[in-house]
Amino acid sequence: MHERGADGVERLRLGDSASLGGQIPNNPRLPVLLHCGATPPGDPAAAEALFARHGWPPAWRNGIFDHDHYHPNAHEALAVARGHVRVRLGAEAGVTLDLAAGDVVVLPAGTAHRNLGQSEDLLVVGAYPPGDPPEQFSNRPGERERALHAIPATPDPPCDPVTGLAYR
Repeated sequence: MHERGADGVERLRLGDSASLGGQIPNNPRLPVLLHCGATPPGDPAAAEALFARHGWPPAWRNGIFDHDHYHPNAHEALAVARGHVRVRLGAEAGVTLDLAAGDVVVLPAGTAHRNLGQSEDLLVVGAYPPGDPPEQFSNRPGERERALHAIPATPDPPCDPVTGLAYR
């Protein structure tokens, strides 16, 4: 389900991929947030400053893996600083987005993501709210059962890392 709020934020609710034979649970309660044009293109430091200002310490600069993966115990914010990328969210049950420099996507714990193609100059800034270091799952045997316990035990994000408002 997709909805665009009066604040301009697109909220995506993803289903459990098990309904299509997959193993990735996604987040049953919290939506993915999509902020188009939230940061100045070409300026990774601006994305890092925005995240830090709202209590999401920047953690890395790189790209997005080209296989389905997710963090069952941590929420993640991804800001495209340079280039563009086609990313699939939610595994088989999910959606495909084309993200460009300046766009930010916020993934609640358990949300699968995968790079389906990118420009050569892609640079992404990643951030997580304070908490346990993020574990990375990739649909290996036994992970789904562990994730089904870890996802609901993960505290809600303190706020939206772009607006600073309550995560909803």
